[in-house]
Amino acid sequence: MSPVPKRAPETIALEALGWVLTEQDRAERLLALTGLTPQALRGGLGDRAVLAAVLEFLAGHEADLIAAAIALDLPPEEISAASRALAQ
Repeated sequence: MSPVPKRAPETIALEALGWVLTEQDRAERLLALTGLTPQALRGGLGDRAVLAAVLEFLAGHEADLIAAAIALDLPPEEISAASRALAQ
């Protein structure tokens, strides 16, 4: 049996964004720290820079990074790797 491929960085970022938005305080902190507006966030769902900003937001707060990793069933290192890949 072949190994299951890792999720694409864009997929990880979109899943992480969904997780961030499940809690209003966390969602507001995302907007405040990234400088994104709700409109820019919605409009940037296909933009690698916006997706990278979401993952960088998580990487900047270890408790959120770990909680997101658990919720997404990913090691935190994979979220960090996805962030780096999107930032390139």
